[in-house]
Amino acid sequence: MLAVKQGPPDEFAWIESLRPLTRGDARALDLRDDAAILPSRPGFDLVISTDATVEGVHFLAAEKPDIIARRMLRTSLSDLAAKAAEPFGYFLLTAWPPGRDQAWRDGFKRGLALDGEAFGVALLGGDTVSMPGPFTVSATVLGWTPQGRAVRRSGARAGDLIVVCGAIGDGVLGLRAARGEIADPHGVLANRYRLPEPLFSLRQALRDRAHAAADVSDGLLADAGHIADASGLGLSIDLDRLPLSTEGRAWLGAQPDSAAASLALATGGDDYALACAVAPADAPAFIAAVRARGVLAAIVGTFDAQSGVRATHAGAPIAVEQPGWRHS
Repeated sequence: MLAVKQGPPDEFAWIESLRPLTRGDARALDLRDDAAILPSRPGFDLVISTDATVEGVHFLAAEKPDIIARRMLRTSLSDLAAKAAEPFGYFLLTAWPPGRDQAWRDGFKRGLALDGEAFGVALLGGDTVSMPGPFTVSATVLGWTPQGRAVRRSGARAGDLIVVCGAIGDGVLGLRAARGEIADPHGVLANRYRLPEPLFSLRQALRDRAHAAADVSDGLLADAGHIADASGLGLSIDLDRLPLSTEGRAWLGAQPDSAAASLALATGGDDYALACAVAPADAPAFIAAVRARGVLAAIVGTFDAQSGVRATHAGAPIAVEQPGWRHS
């Protein structure tokens, strides 16, 4: 008997199959309406962020569907982590090209279910469409912060220290490892690229001590630069002080040009570490709180009144032509 290959579901069958991902959240209206209804929460601010993920741009074309879903959700949630928000839900847009059959879509749902449970977020609604390609998915994530306590990009002050929480460079090295361009015998770097960890464990430390923060998605120099721009400041970063993982430090130590290699790590992006503006007097307590959560932390530079993004290596200025990833 010949096996009959099951084709992809239509729009309404796909929505029906997503209902378990609401995790019973009444705000989703069981995905049977054209919207969700979010009651206000007295004493809290609603924090909302949207990110798109495109095949071949944000993940490898041959990636497994469950990993695509988990990476998409984690990178979106990282924006809420930078705001010191507590996530609770998301809206999902999927744009399907031909060839994504039922088995592929089931794998994608499994990834959403796994990390929806891990991070306590419910699917609240969204949309699904067909398109020629490539596969594109977007999540709009939602979280709560106590009123007035969200950590913005615009709060840095001249003289604040730039404190980085998390490893820098593992994203770009992980992408290279996933492509087979560098050795990664145990798959550690590739896994960090595929499944970054939103730093929600630092929520209270951010609320208590950080004047501003941004997640490092485009590159440390670029994202610290976004804080500086929003705050009307400039910055200087010492590339010798980057917090590096064991694997990142080993890679850097093997490079013939440490200045160029350090700059590559600081501009590569996809780290989902946090760049923070912290007053000098608060920095020791902030770093201690971060490290107590098992997260790397280091002072890498200063926000100042001089415009622009500046970097040094071994005490000498380094030209920064491209501080990070930019979409054209």
